[in-house]
Amino acid sequence: MPPATLPTAFQQRLDQSDITRPMVRLWLLAASLIALDGFDFFIIGVALPFLQRDLDLGPAAVGAVAAAAVAGSLLGSLFLGPLTDKLGRQPMLIADVILFVVATAGTALAWNLTSLLVFRVLVGVAIGADYPISVAYIVENVPTRHRDQLVIGAFSFQAVGALLGALVGIAILYGFTAVYPGDEQMAVHYAWRWMLGVGVILALGVALARLAVSLESPAYLLAKGDYEGAANMASELLGETVTLKPDRMSPDGQPQLRYRDLFGPTYRRQTLLASVPWFLQDIATYGVGIFTPVILGVLVFGGASDLVTQTLASAKGSALVDIFLILGFLLAVLLVKRLGPIMLQIVGFLGMALGLGLLAFSTGLPPESRAALGLIFGGFLLFNLLMNAGPNATTFLLSGAVFPAAIRASGAGFAAAFAKAGAVLGTFGLPILQQTLELALTLELLAVLCGVAALVTFIYRREASQLRLLGDGIDGAIVDSLSE
Repeated sequence: MPPATLPTAFQQRLDQSDITRPMVRLWLLAASLIALDGFDFFIIGVALPFLQRDLDLGPAAVGAVAAAAVAGSLLGSLFLGPLTDKLGRQPMLIADVILFVVATAGTALAWNLTSLLVFRVLVGVAIGADYPISVAYIVENVPTRHRDQLVIGAFSFQAVGALLGALVGIAILYGFTAVYPGDEQMAVHYAWRWMLGVGVILALGVALARLAVSLESPAYLLAKGDYEGAANMASELLGETVTLKPDRMSPDGQPQLRYRDLFGPTYRRQTLLASVPWFLQDIATYGVGIFTPVILGVLVFGGASDLVTQTLASAKGSALVDIFLILGFLLAVLLVKRLGPIMLQIVGFLGMALGLGLLAFSTGLPPESRAALGLIFGGFLLFNLLMNAGPNATTFLLSGAVFPAAIRASGAGFAAAFAKAGAVLGTFGLPILQQTLELALTLELLAVLCGVAALVTFIYRREASQLRLLGDGIDGAIVDSLSE
């Protein structure tokens, strides 16, 4: 039977495709370092009490350790996002995971506060780079009808990593109490190193997996005018022979977009929508999330005099709360098609505000009363569930969905970097605010910020049809699909 030639725009041909094995592989590659992101940013919360005592850290130093990786993430997103638009998605996937391996190893072996901060910043640079790389890699290489669920599904691995971090922390603390019963100093000196060192093993596994795959995004190659390379990658991606050539009806080729276009009249609204709510969300997400074990320790387990016992108990509470992070992401996957990312984001922000309000109210009750415990865990569960069902998933999705391929990683990188500025404020400022304003007022302030984020999302909302990728700048290519 002679082959059939099916001329169509490349994006339309991709949207007609089923999910292929190469799509699954690239999805797993994108999700893997997101899982390490969750593991790393949340294991530090379990390790902080031991770090504080081992290195004799004050409140400002504790905030600096917690915020170092977040600050590095800001730098990685801001500078390596545009580099991803220049060098390609796949080479940067490999480069940043190698950096992550080196940096995590240095973190576990850090010899003083300065070396720890340097390596934590480098860990953050690798993670920050992966935000724009991963969202661009997924958005450009899967059918549009599955895009929202697959992007959110990949980002849900952050919650899986966070839960794994809590479980690893619990296991290590149990190990130290079993091997060194009654010797708290051994845990103080070495438990945090073991916790952070587990990330090295996980990162090595991710690095080996990424080195085994060499699939570049066809949409990226088309944006660069490399039709032959795009055809080769499209053939591998779609599982059939594909020939790409310029559309004669579009003689001008791809639009020449640059970083500054993110702030011009055409894309300014998209940039505000992608970045400002994410910034406000990360103030609350990282401020509360990283310090979940610490906050639980203060609110619930503050009466325990033994550091290991108190940290172990709060880590267990953190693990229970983290389960609802995963449930929230699953809820987002189920609802995103029905409600759309904008509605999910608004509802999620309002739910986060309510959860923080419950936590703030609990501080006025006797710490060990049933009412206080109910409000504390109810507030955390509501905060985490609605956060991941809404803005923690949708901000990541929108950062890649609202920009064309030529500046997609740049736009997603700027949004992630702007968000990480909020994360730095949350992680560095929460210990200081808690000491200055007390915990209740700090939580109330975070609740107000979540309400503002919901309002900003509403003001700069875009119709769902405007967030589709059809005609986003890559349909100036004709596909000749040859199949038996």
